[in-house]
Amino acid sequence: MFALVGAPLTIALIYFGGWILAAALGAIAAIGAWELYRMAREAGHEPLENAGIVLAASVPLMVHATYLGVFRVTVTVGVLIFLALAAGVIWARGTQRKPLVSLAVTVVGIIYPALVTYMYPIRYHDYVIDARAGTVLLMLPIALTWATDTGAYFVGRSMGRHKLIPSVSPAKTIEGAVGGVAIAVLAAWLYVIFLLRPLAHLSMLPVGLTLFAIIISCVGQIGDLAESLFKRDAGVKDSSRLLPGHGGILDRFDSLLFVLPVAYVLLGYFLKPAP
Repeated sequence: MFALVGAPLTIALIYFGGWILAAALGAIAAIGAWELYRMAREAGHEPLENAGIVLAASVPLMVHATYLGVFRVTVTVGVLIFLALAAGVIWARGTQRKPLVSLAVTVVGIIYPALVTYMYPIRYHDYVIDARAGTVLLMLPIALTWATDTGAYFVGRSMGRHKLIPSVSPAKTIEGAVGGVAIAVLAAWLYVIFLLRPLAHLSMLPVGLTLFAIIISCVGQIGDLAESLFKRDAGVKDSSRLLPGHGGILDRFDSLLFVLPVAYVLLGYFLKPAP
């Protein structure tokens, strides 16, 4: 049910783009930050929760403002925010409530869920000529992530014999991981041939496309394992119960949070206008 609703909604938000996409990404980042801080509290930590949630939600909005030319996100902006948080723990946590851990968890809670913001610059890539092209391009790494999850699940269920990292995720197998990569490569080729070239007039060279699919698939699986590690550290099964039967936002976006920044970098090297 979630996939039936989530997939069309995702495509619609990406197509409309602009402030609608930025606001949606801000909501995702805010909920993701809340979930991460929830897990941190379960592990006995005390992040600056309210400040972290607001700042995580602000990242996509600041990026949107940068694209509009009314505000520019720079490293200095990030440094000033960090200094404000560092000053905040002096009064909010003092010496007895682990201020260093509180600051570190707060910063991670801002950056990690806000990685979803990379949807925005991919949607507005330099080669994108219209809303349709931007939607098709951004859906490429998303589709490869879904293909990897599907391939890893079915191959793992049918052929999985050797555990991947049982201490982190007992159900995942080496066979499933390899199957996920293979399905992602196949999906990438089909996607470029039938969607990216005809609809977005964009393409990649064969070697670049294959490397792109392999890297994205591997990175997505690492992202899944990373969130599983966070949950094990906190002793929780799901990041939250926000989505009945599916866990929380971080459970749904864990792979993409790793995939999107890497995809943004790789597209800068591999993507080219179709002839």
